[in-house]
Amino acid sequence: MKSLLSEGAYKEIKSRISNLNEQSHATWGTMNVAQMCKHCQFALEVPLEKKVMPTPNPLMKLVFKSFKSSMYNDKPWKKGLPTPKTFMVKETPDFEEERSKLNILVDEFYAKNDQENWIKHPAFGNFTPDQWGKLQYKHLDHHLRQFNV
Repeated sequence: MKSLLSEGAYKEIKSRISNLNEQSHATWGTMNVAQMCKHCQFALEVPLEKKVMPTPNPLMKLVFKSFKSSMYNDKPWKKGLPTPKTFMVKETPDFEEERSKLNILVDEFYAKNDQENWIKHPAFGNFTPDQWGKLQYKHLDHHLRQFNV
């Protein structure tokens, strides 16, 4: 699995984001392209400590732990996976503004490519820097494939 903390994957993701436009349509799911850009920001804001996700109850933590490795392994995520409520976007934001914000967060995340200590994920627990990078790449790749870029 590629890592958003590696230069090649970072450049690839930036290029794919630049290929999005307001007419980009999803091949699955219900989000439009602007909502997807905003949704992807939330996942980057967690490790950048700009968004606090609620900590799940102990039972749910156990459930999350059981599929933690699927968050960063080489197997693509299935289409139509449920979105956590804290990452849902119901309004229709401005596409250009959200794409710009997403690009800024991708840049900020990549700039931390030599960071050794990352925050603990509220649902999955500790991730290594490599796992954080793979998780972020995998999430962005999933949604960019959703929009055929």
